[in-house]
Amino acid sequence: MKFSRAKFFSLIAAVATTVALSGSAIAADWIATGSGIRVKTIVIVDVNVYSISHSMQQAPAEKSKRAVIDMDVNKKFDCKMLRDLDGEKLKTALKEAYAKNGYTDEAKIGKVLGAFTGDLKEGQRFSIKYDAEKKTTTFNVDGQGSVSVEGADFMKGTWSIWFGKIDQPKLGDQLMSKL
Repeated sequence: MKFSRAKFFSLIAAVATTVALSGSAIAADWIATGSGIRVKTIVIVDVNVYSISHSMQQAPAEKSKRAVIDMDVNKKFDCKMLRDLDGEKLKTALKEAYAKNGYTDEAKIGKVLGAFTGDLKEGQRFSIKYDAEKKTTTFNVDGQGSVSVEGADFMKGTWSIWFGKIDQPKLGDQLMSKL
């Protein structure tokens, strides 16, 4: 089968269009709800700790932090460290954040902390994803580990860290600003 130059370029254009459309269809599965920067105040200095973005596969019926926490749908946080952080400090901060939001299942909290096996370095990424079908929350830390914890209760406890009681309430607002 011979292709003329015009047919060849038409075929290339059709393939490129198909690839572009399929790529946007994949991206359309997730709704980017917002992003922000986790800031920690040390003495009187604000320090940027990590950037964070949040996405869901379906928007809640009402625009509220409680609705985002409670919604049993695929959702995720994507984070990038903006500075080095001692791994033990991060684990302590997570434990305190769960406690502050009333989540006390020590076995599940302990399991997820196992994903953090060392210090976090500037530029390193980690993600937290909830799979609504399997009812599992997975913490994945690049270069360290991945741990999944079962239960919608654990997902709600985890999402409460950013959308519940937090010392930086504006971060929760930023994470849902695009809803």
